[in-house]
Amino acid sequence: MAASVFDSALHAGLFGDREAAALLSDSAEIRAMLLVEGELARAQGARGIIPADSAEAIWRASREVQIDPAALAAETGCNGVAVPALVQAFRAAMQAPEHAQYVHRGATSQDITDTALALRLRRIAALLEARIRALLGRLGALAEAHAGLPMAARSWGQVATVTSFGAVVASWGAPLLSHLDRLGQLRPRVFLVSLSGAAGTAAALGPQAAGLRADLAAALGLGDPQRSWHSSRDGPAEFAGWLALVTGSLGKMGQDLQLMAQSGIEEVSLPGGGGSSTMPQKSNPVQPALLVALAGHAAALSGALQGAQVHALQRDGAAWMREWLALPQLCMAAARALSVAGELAAGLAPRPAEMERNIAASRGTIFAEALVFALAARMPRPQAQERVKEMCRQVGESGRPLAGIVAETFPGWDLSDVFSAGARLGAAPEEALAFARRARECGACAEARGGKGAREY
Repeated sequence: MAASVFDSALHAGLFGDREAAALLSDSAEIRAMLLVEGELARAQGARGIIPADSAEAIWRASREVQIDPAALAAETGCNGVAVPALVQAFRAAMQAPEHAQYVHRGATSQDITDTALALRLRRIAALLEARIRALLGRLGALAEAHAGLPMAARSWGQVATVTSFGAVVASWGAPLLSHLDRLGQLRPRVFLVSLSGAAGTAAALGPQAAGLRADLAAALGLGDPQRSWHSSRDGPAEFAGWLALVTGSLGKMGQDLQLMAQSGIEEVSLPGGGGSSTMPQKSNPVQPALLVALAGHAAALSGALQGAQVHALQRDGAAWMREWLALPQLCMAAARALSVAGELAAGLAPRPAEMERNIAASRGTIFAEALVFALAARMPRPQAQERVKEMCRQVGESGRPLAGIVAETFPGWDLSDVFSAGARLGAAPEEALAFARRARECGACAEARGGKGAREY
């Protein structure tokens, strides 16, 4: 197996995500760092810190030169960071030493690396946001179409009461709406420029350091932290937490679908399905299982990012490296999970006959709670609870339906409404429809925004 399944040719069909991988590639990292160097030089030129013609030459070259990542590998291994080798290669590629001498003036490696990271995370966030909105559209349509379709709700794996399939779908989608809200809130805290110099004091950047940082932030479309965040890693940790929340919510969807599709339950029809090497009858729920696996992996990776907040003193190479090890994989896990969930939602269909069969298989005990409240209108509730518990015991022993035992126990009492699945849905249909409306509004909001914020980085 490859060192990372996300980069594996063998497992590309299971874990691979080309769009996300393109944003997390070595080439994308180098391109982002060059853009930062170019915009830094241009901002310095505008303030007279470096010659204007040199600033323009550096800015133009940052968009034109091509640097092979492999050519930087040996020196990066020695330095522990790619920027020294990148700056050297960039200066050489410019073939204009009179201008190249001003590349990277006053900045430190972490300024360039962290600002480039913010640019790429912003692209990742935009990709994931678009996928969340698309998934919400599909889930909203499912919830609306099946808002009143009765099915067994289960508590601790046991049949509990009646719910609706639309409400179950809404329970998968509602957290995603919250995650979009969270993304909007975290953007100004996470997608930040870094320009603080060697030890966070910006001493080498001169008296215009604060204004220069603001200029660079504006040029790149990033936030200005108005401080150094070299050793304050709450931003990456917060984004990691958000990625884990998204992936975890999708894992819940996958877990439910695995259980609903299992033999003997069979309440949903899933798109695709994996085959067995020896059992031709099987259609394994591979995609739901993948969502569960990715959720667990994302939770573990997020924990690594939370631990990486502990940076020693002003800069800490070891803690910084922990981010590099975990954050790209976490982004890949979230991206792949959203892609898989979208495919599932597009092809998912309920099986009403099986849902009705499973309700009937309870022999009426699924309505026990409703029966308690119906009887409580005519006797003390504790007494009603004990009477229903006893009748449910009789169902288990005799196999007779609860409705028959109730009719014998309380002759002349009309309790037929208690045993109607459609009448026992409670707020489930309204919750499904309310979610569908919010999902539609979310899609309309995305269309109104159009391509806003879709920059190169």
